[in-house]
Amino acid sequence: MLSFGCLCVLLGLGYWIRRKLVLLQKLYLPASVIAGLVGLAVLQSGRIPAAVTQGWGQLPGQLINIVFACLFLGTALPPVSRVWKSSSRQLAYGQIVAWGQYAVGCFLVLLLMKPLWGLPDIFAGIMPVGFEGGHGTAGGMGPTFDELGFPEMKDYALAAATGGILGAIIVGMGLVNWAVRKGYVEKKSRPGVHADDYSGLIPHEHRPPAGKVTVSSDVIGSLSLHLVFVGAAILLGWLMKEGLILATRGLPDTGREIFRSFPLFPLCMLGGVVVQLLADKLDPHEHMDEGVMLRIQNAALDFLVVAAIATIRIDVVAQQWLPIILLILAGILWNVLMLTVFARRAFKDAWFERGIAEMGQSMGVTATGLLLLRVVDPDYETEAAEAFAAKQLLHEPFMGGGLWTGAAIPLLALWGGWPIFGIAVAAIAGWTAVLFVLNRKTAN
Repeated sequence: MLSFGCLCVLLGLGYWIRRKLVLLQKLYLPASVIAGLVGLAVLQSGRIPAAVTQGWGQLPGQLINIVFACLFLGTALPPVSRVWKSSSRQLAYGQIVAWGQYAVGCFLVLLLMKPLWGLPDIFAGIMPVGFEGGHGTAGGMGPTFDELGFPEMKDYALAAATGGILGAIIVGMGLVNWAVRKGYVEKKSRPGVHADDYSGLIPHEHRPPAGKVTVSSDVIGSLSLHLVFVGAAILLGWLMKEGLILATRGLPDTGREIFRSFPLFPLCMLGGVVVQLLADKLDPHEHMDEGVMLRIQNAALDFLVVAAIATIRIDVVAQQWLPIILLILAGILWNVLMLTVFARRAFKDAWFERGIAEMGQSMGVTATGLLLLRVVDPDYETEAAEAFAAKQLLHEPFMGGGLWTGAAIPLLALWGGWPIFGIAVAAIAGWTAVLFVLNRKTAN
């Protein structure tokens, strides 16, 4: 309980620091990231008793299961055809951006970093995991890195995630001002940020409800019932993984190792989909509430990020600081090129608004993408926000912590970088063809 109490105090301190320092507000850093960096600085002294941080190292690997289990719980799942119709071009563009990060990572590691520094092929995955996945996925991949014999990769991925979110805000805001000067945005007035966006405090008259109580507390606490659904999703994910391990007993060693080292959290996400589908059919009383599920997910993610960043081993990151920085810069450059060169050809309308949202999400978190979009489209007058939100339903299950993210790291370790590079390039070509066909249909 001491370590949990200290973790809570640290998170509260991160929020207080953000409220007081205008620079951090303008960087839009979440309080959890600030708290994690403060904790990281304090722990470097080496004078903190071990009891204070006991269990922090294991928290990310556990909490990420809750984050992904909640991803689709609490809201009716729309038909895939409807989601595709409203977000197909945005999805194709987002997939190209995401797969490109793997291609860039593999290219740099195989042709530069492996020959110069002797880095393993799995190093190519730290930038995509940190950028598309963010701190949550980077921290949650810790058990997988441990299983594969590369525990230091978790620290590298968290460093990449920190560089990604800072790059998304700093470079993203620079691109916003560039686009406004060039007249590339649909809304011609000068973009601005409301003071409440800086502070994070929601005015009383605009505070939304945190969720709805769906069952009488005389029977069971509503939060307790929602945790039952989350636990069921996690259990289903665990059963799926055990089933995969049992089913692959007859495969060669490499095949078995892929499924044994596959992380649990993408399967927890699938478990959540199963629970939600069953609820849609069998629960006419709608016991699950989207707001409550979102609160559970956000709480798990906040504590995950604090613990993950605070326990980064600086001495390990320092050993490979130059390759990490090069990968971060290459990832930023890829995203900038996609936005400034490819997005205007990919979209017939609001190309900058659509592209800047994708850039923010692919280098930080979904909220970062929406924040950058809101700066240039504050009232969501274009179709960018709707397409971006709908696209997440088909994008998240595979990229940004989804099934491919879970598979890519074991495959990099077991197959090497060239096969993954080939898969990424093939995926980019395939989604580019899809985008071309969609644009041809729109033109006709």
